Amino acid sequence: MSRSRTYKFLLQPTSRQLAAFECLLKLQRELYNAALEERRGSWKWNRRSVSYVDQTKELAQLRSVRPDILAFGVTVCRGTLMRLHRSFDGFFRRCQAGETPGFPRFKGPGSFVSLQWNDAKGWALDEAARRLRLYGIGHVKVYLHRPIKGTPKTITIRREGKRYWVSVQCVDVPAEPLPTTGKSIGIDLGVDFLVATSDGQLIQGSRFGKRGQAGLEKAQRDLATKVPGSKRRQRAKDRVATHHRKIANQRRDFAHQVSRSLVNDHDLIVYEDLKIKNMTRRSRPRPDKQGGYEPNGAKAKTGLNRSIHDAGWGQFTAMTIYKAESAGREVIAVDPRNTSRTCPECGHVSAGNRHGAVFRCQLCGREAHADVNAAENILQAGRARQLTAA
Repeated sequence: MSRSRTYKFLLQPTSRQLAAFECLLKLQRELYNAALEERRGSWKWNRRSVSYVDQTKELAQLRSVRPDILAFGVTVCRGTLMRLHRSFDGFFRRCQAGETPGFPRFKGPGSFVSLQWNDAKGWALDEAARRLRLYGIGHVKVYLHRPIKGTPKTITIRREGKRYWVSVQCVDVPAEPLPTTGKSIGIDLGVDFLVATSDGQLIQGSRFGKRGQAGLEKAQRDLATKVPGSKRRQRAKDRVATHHRKIANQRRDFAHQVSRSLVNDHDLIVYEDLKIKNMTRRSRPRPDKQGGYEPNGAKAKTGLNRSIHDAGWGQFTAMTIYKAESAGREVIAVDPRNTSRTCPECGHVSAGNRHGAVFRCQLCGREAHADVNAAENILQAGRARQLTAA
C-alpha cells in the first residue's frame, strides 16, 4: 500500500540566489495581498465572491501589466493564490463549527516567508547532482541527507532565520512493514514524564523550552532595545530565531527517537486522544460585579500551558502515527476520561484513588505509579476497541 510523505532538506543557495529568493518573496507577498484585497472589495461592493479559479485566470492578464510578478513562472503564483484560498476555506470551516476565527489578514514582510509550487512544473529535483532547479532562480544546491522515496509532486520553500529549507511532498511512497513482535503497549502522556508505558517504563521529558528559556529571554531583551528597521535589529531577530530553531530541533529529535522505539518494538500502540487545544485554553475571567475581577488561577494555568506546549504531545503522537502506518503497526486512540482514576484490576473508579504520583485503589488496595496505572487502563481500552472492531 502506497503512502504520501514529506521530506525536508536544507538549501545552500549562492548570494545571487539568496537575492532572487528575497525578490520572489517580496513579489509573491504583493500578489497575495492584492488577491486578498480583490476578494474583500468584490464582496464589500458587489456582494460577489471571487474564487481561486477566477484569480488564476487573471494571471494571464497580469503579464502585460506586471511582468515581474510572473518572471519566476506561473506555478509559484498559483501556489500563492492556493495559499489564500486555503486560508478562506479554513476561515469558513471554523465559522460553521461555531468558532470565532480571525479573518484572513494582509501579510507583512516578516510574516510571508514561504513559497509553494503545487505541481511538478517550474521546478525539478536532480538527486544525483544534489540540485534543485527553479525557474528564474537556477540550480540551487540541496543537502540531501537521505534518499527520497516515491514520486515528488509539490514543494514548499521556507525561510527560517538566515536559512532556506525545501519540503518535498512525495506520493506513492512504498510502505516498509516491520516483522511482528507480538507486543502491545499503552502510553500515557504527561509533563513530568513525557511517556509512561503500560509495561512500567517512564520516559523523562527533557523540557527543552525551559532549558533554553534563559538564553531566549536574553536574546529577546536585546532585540527590544534595537531601533526598528536597523541592521542591528535584523541581527538580533536572527539570534532570537536561532534560539527558537534550536529548541524546536531538540524537541523534534527527541520525539523522533521515542516514537521510533515504540513503533519498532510493538504491534499495537494505544494512546489517549487528548484535546490539547482545549487543555491549553486560557482561564475565563471572573468579574466580581464591582468593576474588577476575582482570582481565576490564570498565572498557574499559563505555566501549565507552557509546559504542555513544551512537551510537544501533538508532535509526538503525529510522529508515532505516521511511523506506525508505514511499518504496518496498529495505532488506536481512546477516550482519556477516568484513565488515571480507574483500577485496572477491580475496575473501581474514584478520584480518591489517586494521590499525586501514586495510585492506590480504595477498594482492592492496589498500588502503582499513577501514570503507569493510566497507561494500563489505556491499553485495556484499546484492546476492547480492537475486539469490537473485529
